[in-house]
Amino acid sequence: MRFDLTDLRLFLLVVETSSITLGAKQANMALASASERIRGMEDTLGTNLLDRGSRGVKPTPAGRALVHHARTVLQQLENMRGELREYAGGLKGHVRVLSNTAGLVEFLPEALTTFLAANQGIDIDLEERSSHEIVPAIAAGLADIGIVADLVDIAGVESFPFATDRLVLIVPKGHPLGRCRQLAFVEALDHEFIGLKTSNPLQLYIGQHAARAGRQLKLRVRLSSIDTVCRMVDSGVGVAVIPESAMHHQKRPAIRVVRLTDSWALRKLVICVRRFSELSPHAKNLIEHLRTRGR
Repeated sequence: MRFDLTDLRLFLLVVETSSITLGAKQANMALASASERIRGMEDTLGTNLLDRGSRGVKPTPAGRALVHHARTVLQQLENMRGELREYAGGLKGHVRVLSNTAGLVEFLPEALTTFLAANQGIDIDLEERSSHEIVPAIAAGLADIGIVADLVDIAGVESFPFATDRLVLIVPKGHPLGRCRQLAFVEALDHEFIGLKTSNPLQLYIGQHAARAGRQLKLRVRLSSIDTVCRMVDSGVGVAVIPESAMHHQKRPAIRVVRLTDSWALRKLVICVRRFSELSPHAKNLIEHLRTRGR
C-alpha cells in the first residue's frame, strides 16, 4: 500500500468539502491530478473510498476507516514536528484553524500576527465557516482549532473561553433610528438594510433571526466585507447589523451605533478542539496565545 502524505491530506479535504473539486482547490491541486490520486488510492485498496452522486461525494465504510487513520497519521506527524522543532530549526509546523465571521474579522488578525511573528516555523491555514459547520469538523478531526459562538452545541468537543462579540445596529446620521440608544431588532425591520453576501455566516445568522420574528430583511445591496457595509451606511443608503468591535476600526463620525437588546445579539466566542491532549505542541501554543489575546 503506497499512500503518501499528499494523498492523505487530499482525501481528508475531499471528505470535508464533500467534493473532489473543492478538495482539490483547497489542496492547491489540479482537479485532474486530484481525481487521479483518489482513483489510484481506490485501485491500490481494491475498493471504492467515495460514493459519487449528483450532490457530491461521501465516504464509503472503507473511506470512513481511511479518514480515521489519515487523521491519526497526520496528527502524529504534527506532534513529531512540534517536539523536534527545538532541535531542528528547519522543520515547519502546521495548524488548521476554522473560525466564524466575528472571530475571523475582529479577533484573530491581531492575535495571529503576533503569534506568527514570534513563531517563524509555524504555518496557519485559516478558513471562515459558520459555527454550526465548525463544531462537527473539529469533532471529526478535520481541523485542529475552531472559533465558534457558544450558541451552538459544543458538547462533543473541548472548549475554552475566547472573546465576547456584541452585534449592534449602525445607522447613518439623521436616520430616525439614530435617536435611539438601544432597541429590539424587530423595531429596525421596517427599514432598508445593507447586507453581506448570501453565503456569509453572519448574514445567515441575522436573516434567521428576522425569519424567527416572522419578517424578512429589506436588503438594498449585498457586499463582500464589513468595511464596505460601513461605507454604504455612512453614505446614507441603509442600516446594517455588524459586530460592535468592527466599529473600533472605523473612522466614520456620521455613523450612529444603536445597541440591540435581543439576547442573541450578545455572543460569547469559544475556542474548541477535539482533544487538547492530542494536539501538537504548536497547536497548544497557539491556543494559549489566543486565550491571552481574547477580549
